[in-house]
Amino acid sequence: MHVIIMGCGRVGSELSNALVEEHEVSIIDKNPEAFHAYPPGDKARQIVGLGFDRDVLEDAGIKDADGFVAVSSGDNSNIVSARVALEYYHVPRVIARIYDSRRAEIYERLNIPTVATTRWGVKQIQLMLFHDREEIRETLGGGDLLRLRVPVPAHLAGEPVSSVEIDGKVRVAGISRGGGGFIPTASSTLQAGDYLILMIAKEGLDLVDELIGAKDPHA
Repeated sequence: MHVIIMGCGRVGSELSNALVEEHEVSIIDKNPEAFHAYPPGDKARQIVGLGFDRDVLEDAGIKDADGFVAVSSGDNSNIVSARVALEYYHVPRVIARIYDSRRAEIYERLNIPTVATTRWGVKQIQLMLFHDREEIRETLGGGDLLRLRVPVPAHLAGEPVSSVEIDGKVRVAGISRGGGGFIPTASSTLQAGDYLILMIAKEGLDLVDELIGAKDPHA
C-alpha cells in the first residue's frame, strides 16, 4: 500500500514509522527541519513542500496512492489537501485531522473521515486507513463516533449480535440482510452474508478487528 502523509509532526512521524516497514510511505512537510525533529523512518520518502500543491503531491506519487492522511498543524491546510486528494486525484482512502471540532461537520459533508487530535491515536488512524472506503460511512460528533459498514465473517454466523458489541464502545445499529435491513434486538443472531452497521466510540475503534476479524484457523 502506498500512503502519503501530509505533516511531519508527532502524529505524522509516528504514523510513518508504524507503516514504513510494510508499506510505501511518502511524507510531506513545508518545514525541512521537521524531518529532523520528528524522524519519519529511514525508508520513508521525505518531500519538502505544501501538501495541497499539486506538483508536490505528484512528486510524492499521489496518482498511484492508496491512502492520504492530512495531519499537519493547520485545519485549513488539512481540509484543502484532503479535498485535493479526494476530489482531484480520487485517492481511495483519505483521512484528515482537525483541531477545531466545530469544523467536523464540514468534513462530514465532504465525506472525509476525521480524527480529533486530542482524542485519537495512530492505531485508530491505521484502522481507518486500512478499511475500505465504502466501509467508512461517516464520522460524527467532532470525530468522537465513527459509523462503519462491515461484512459478517463466516465464523460469526449463528452468533448473537452481542458477540460483536461492547457497552459504551461498539454497538450494532443495524443489519443489512438479503436486500433489506433491520435494527437488531437482544435475541438477534448473525448470518453469513449480513452487513453490520456499527457505531463505534473513540475508545472502541481499536477493538473492531478483534471483534470481527478473521478467525485464525490454527487457534
